[in-house]
Amino acid sequence: MCGIVGAVAQRDVAEILINGLHRLEYRGYDSAGIAVVNNKKQLQRVRSLGKVQELENTLEKQPLLGGTGIAHTRWATHGEPSENNAHPHISGNFAVVHNGIIENYEILRHRLQEKGYIFSSQTDTEVIAHLIEWEMRSSETLLDAVKKVVPQLIGAYGMAVIDSNDPEHLIAARSGSPLVIGLGIGENFLASDQLALLSVTHRFIFLEEGDVADISRRQINIYNRNGEKVERLAHNANIEADVADKGQHRHFMQKEIFEQPTALINTMEGRLNHDSIIVESIGNGINEILKNVENIQIVACGTSYNAGMVARYWFENLAGISCNVEIASEFRYRQSVLRPNSLLITLSQSGETADTLAALRLAKEKGYMSTLAICNVAGSSLVRESDFAFMTRAGVEIGVASTKAFTTQLVTMLMLVTAMGKLNGHISVEKEKLIIKALQALPKDIENALGIDEQIKILSEDFAEKHHSLFLGRGEYYPIAMEAALKLKEISYIHAETYAAGELKHGPLALIDADMPVIVIAPTNDLLEKLKSNIEEVAARGGQLYVFTDRDANFKESENIKVITMPEVNNITAPIFYTIPMQLLSYHVALIKGTDVDQPRNLAKSVTVE
Repeated sequence: MCGIVGAVAQRDVAEILINGLHRLEYRGYDSAGIAVVNNKKQLQRVRSLGKVQELENTLEKQPLLGGTGIAHTRWATHGEPSENNAHPHISGNFAVVHNGIIENYEILRHRLQEKGYIFSSQTDTEVIAHLIEWEMRSSETLLDAVKKVVPQLIGAYGMAVIDSNDPEHLIAARSGSPLVIGLGIGENFLASDQLALLSVTHRFIFLEEGDVADISRRQINIYNRNGEKVERLAHNANIEADVADKGQHRHFMQKEIFEQPTALINTMEGRLNHDSIIVESIGNGINEILKNVENIQIVACGTSYNAGMVARYWFENLAGISCNVEIASEFRYRQSVLRPNSLLITLSQSGETADTLAALRLAKEKGYMSTLAICNVAGSSLVRESDFAFMTRAGVEIGVASTKAFTTQLVTMLMLVTAMGKLNGHISVEKEKLIIKALQALPKDIENALGIDEQIKILSEDFAEKHHSLFLGRGEYYPIAMEAALKLKEISYIHAETYAAGELKHGPLALIDADMPVIVIAPTNDLLEKLKSNIEEVAARGGQLYVFTDRDANFKESENIKVITMPEVNNITAPIFYTIPMQLLSYHVALIKGTDVDQPRNLAKSVTVE
């Protein structure tokens, strides 16, 4: 959440900074701002409420010229979205942009007010700007001043600071919020995500936790949390610069839904052959770890948590391994009991989710046997800090509501479950072959599922005037229903709840009426007959049902039951398959509601604060 871009160059950088902000707008879009030092060593700042385009429109009327600058797109934490609360914040000659939350900002604010500082915003970030101005009074360089400020800050931050009196340097500091340095020729850059800088460089240095960096045009000096000068390796990014292009699609979410067949092929490439999982593809030495695992602890947030909930059924049903799934923000603060030979699995699209990272660090202190990250971003903190990483290879996901990240997580987890089940003897050679066959067929199955897009579009018209909805599922389809409800509420703003269908009679039936659509995921399986009874409970009370099923389930349409018959699919991969119509439904309902599909209100893509 929130996006940072910075540059130190000989050329004018405002256009580069704005282009970077557009690429980072999925991280925050309440307001935006830019500060540039011109050739007269004057600090120029422009801020605007709303999306980056509003800032760009303002800059067309009052362009900023200069080779050193910082820019920011905001997701509000402290203070309402407004121009005054937009970054950069200025104190004297200094401008600051910041991602994260400074937890002790009120104490610091009070101290600074006693020193005579006047605050013009409600933000925690303005505290940083004034602290730097204060510490600079007794410091020789901006780097020294920032090094004095950092120990005073409690919380999470990724920050960038410039000084109009010293435009040759940009100082960055990272604690709990990601920052990456982009390497150019005679110029260097900074961002909270490498995606922002792909138009100017493909070489990056990822700052580690606690790092402070002094960035100039020809030199980069990095200091660790102990103040020691360190070297950080440069990496070449293999991301294409046009990933932020919607192509023929209306929205990024729509594009990413339809990219899923290709994304799943990429996820499986090199990890399975015609009849077995290649376990070594997870990492060197992983065999010995997986062979000895007796318990799994999955920790995740949001969509990734729902993926973990599906995987729990697979771990226990297929591999015979006890599995617990917990929301990362709860796991951090609960006094959990560590079971013998436990593997911690963290799931995150970005690899920078603050609560999940904190859970990983806590697990290391507790002494888990090993840690494994399932993630989409190779250079992320979660990947770097875990013992092993199993990359989902979903490709860049711009839409705030996750789609292909979810399905690739599920495929990655199913491959992991199969590998573990094979190693511990719970999955036979024949069963492994069946799973492999189902996985290899899945990209084509997903294409078939996408074929009902037009049908879903027509169906979505029923939701135009709805304000509440209920999703039902049983077994591994219960967390798929959870993910479906999350998608609908995220982008259409319809209140959506999920229940395991057997729980209807324990309270939720009181909600049922003609204005409460009930969406049921009901493929043919061992629980189908029980699910049919739950459906009858809804129908008998006048509820409007939308049943997603297959031909073998033999559902009959009636006045208050609409049946959406899906193409045939293997039962093993069916939970992944049934995710697709749920994504399409949420997308088309959002279009009818007229909401901002890619950038829904109050939400951001990468949640780097607690």
